[in-house]
Amino acid sequence: MNLFHRAREAIIKLWKRAHLTQILLLLGSLTVLIGLVYFAYLANAANVESLKQGLAQSTVIYDKDGDEASKISANRMEGVPVSAVPQHMKDAIVAIEDHRFYKHKGFDLYGIFRAFFKNLMAGRITAGGSTLTQQLTKNALLSPERTYKRKLEEVFLAIEIEKKFTKSEILEMYLNQVYFGSGAWGVQNAALKYFAKDVEELTLSESAMLAGIVNRPSALDPYKNYEGAVKRRDLVLNQMLKYEMISESTYHDAVKEQIVLKDGGGDPLKGKYPYYVDAVLNEAINHYGLTQDEILTRGYKIYTQMDQNIQAGLEKVYANQSLFPVSPDGTLSQSGAIMIDPETGGIRGLVGGRGEHTFRAYNRATQLKAQPGSVMKPIAVYTPALENGYSAESMLKDEEGMDFNGYMPKNFNHQYAGEVPLYTAVEQSLNVPAVWLLNEIGLEKGVASVKEFGLPIQKEDENLSLALGGTTSGYSPRQMAEAYSVFANEGVRANSHIITKIVGPTGNIEGEFKPKKTRVISAKTAKEMTSILLNVVETGTGRNANIPGYDIAGKTGSTQLPYSDIPNGTKDQWFVGYTPNLVAAVWLGYDKTDREHYLTGSSGDTVVPIFRSMMEQTLPHVENNEFGTPSVNKKLEEDQRSLMDRLKNFDEKMNEEAQKWKEKLENGKGNLKKFEEKLRETYRRFQEN
Repeated sequence: MNLFHRAREAIIKLWKRAHLTQILLLLGSLTVLIGLVYFAYLANAANVESLKQGLAQSTVIYDKDGDEASKISANRMEGVPVSAVPQHMKDAIVAIEDHRFYKHKGFDLYGIFRAFFKNLMAGRITAGGSTLTQQLTKNALLSPERTYKRKLEEVFLAIEIEKKFTKSEILEMYLNQVYFGSGAWGVQNAALKYFAKDVEELTLSESAMLAGIVNRPSALDPYKNYEGAVKRRDLVLNQMLKYEMISESTYHDAVKEQIVLKDGGGDPLKGKYPYYVDAVLNEAINHYGLTQDEILTRGYKIYTQMDQNIQAGLEKVYANQSLFPVSPDGTLSQSGAIMIDPETGGIRGLVGGRGEHTFRAYNRATQLKAQPGSVMKPIAVYTPALENGYSAESMLKDEEGMDFNGYMPKNFNHQYAGEVPLYTAVEQSLNVPAVWLLNEIGLEKGVASVKEFGLPIQKEDENLSLALGGTTSGYSPRQMAEAYSVFANEGVRANSHIITKIVGPTGNIEGEFKPKKTRVISAKTAKEMTSILLNVVETGTGRNANIPGYDIAGKTGSTQLPYSDIPNGTKDQWFVGYTPNLVAAVWLGYDKTDREHYLTGSSGDTVVPIFRSMMEQTLPHVENNEFGTPSVNKKLEEDQRSLMDRLKNFDEKMNEEAQKWKEKLENGKGNLKKFEEKLRETYRRFQEN
């Protein structure tokens, strides 16, 4: 025990002698000072003066040529000037969100300490302690994450904003950018969305309800939670009474007012090219780390690979209801289509569904997971076969009842030739030869090929049914179009993408696409596969996609229904086709397939005409190039013509030779006759002598 006391006293003595307390305090103070200087530098460097200008603009989508293609119109400052906002609306926001708004200089120490101790007690960040200026800062210049680092950035930026703008300007920016739920950004859109009136017509009670929604826009949406929204309204009114913004009699009158909801705003996010814009948002969120709130509320400029002619053409096709089948009960069949530049991977256009569009709806062009059926055959079977020595004219087995360790594929038409050339198996989309060939070259080669084409594959999919597109999860039109771009781009796959560049409201580049290309197969194999797939469109299952004057190659695909008693029905139908400059994939089916909702007929009769219509609308806007390799049909025709020409030449030469011999023979006969006459003359003379 004495030893412990002596050691303790020695440590204390050393601590005092070395002035460690002062040193630690100095280091701590220095650390805090450096941190404060750092955040002050960041705040000072930020171009907050451009904030209002940035907020005054919608997020704009630009096409591949840099022209404006679409605008996300539900943005903040396209709302109203603060002078048009009723005083009770401004008071309601201030009362519930930041009652000391007109007193602080951007941040409120009291609010920060209150939030700090609340978070400390909770063991996690549950309260922000943010002023209106800080909220504006967070929404406009920072990410929405809740960390102490972000909170410090928020404080210093808020101070800078308060230096540059008046309280009235700050409140105007806030009111026109804040989210009120149900797709309503900004107070003007919110007034239309919930009450079908302009903001200047709002009553005190309605203003208090809108102010209350801001805290939790999804949970307090009055269309979904009317009672919760009314309860929150009452709290806002109580705060206004507490801070002497309204009288007690006015408070009671407002609490008694019955709120009547009326949607007069429509969908403010519904602009030009809605499915393409949805895909832009998804890519910006998933690949560039932005949030939906940031994209929709900061006035970004997003540059894309869209071709407006192609996009408009696709939308025109999908507006033509006669092209698409309808179930007996009137349910719309669904579809998704996409078009990609094979050289760059740029997505030129897409449509993600049919019927009424809703903001960021399920996009069947990019998010679908459907089994690909026979469009998988060129990728999983025929390409690796060509790379391993097979040719378009190699003979494949096509026998009924072939058994591959219990797996017995059947041809869709239930006809079997015994043996067929490879190009015929592709052209007619025969199943048995495809499975037989995959078994011959080795399943592992097919699996490796699928992965090289950029298609993910599950372990359970590594079996011979892969030859027919029998996968567990399936693929989207975007994935299939990117895979087929390998054939159009001489064996090279370019990563498909929509966004090329994102520019923030202050002019900084927030994200930029970095091209990536992968050599998948040789250019020779790509051309061989293209010559085979040209056959599909010329005389095979895709012949209804043929457009005179254009080189189009492609492949049909379909998947079986799970009901054996419906023999002629299909679940999914596909066509993936391409020209030298454009790859297109289209899927057709129902979101939920059952006995009443399925496709009838073959892919060639149903989905292929949709593809053809897409191409008719878009190809006039794309350079019309040729593949540089003929179809197998034309090769065979050329070979046959060449043979006939050779036979004709041989026949002509034989005739020429025969004529020469005939002439020689005639000459020989003449000479023989002369010799005979001469011989007779000689004999006669001999007798006379």
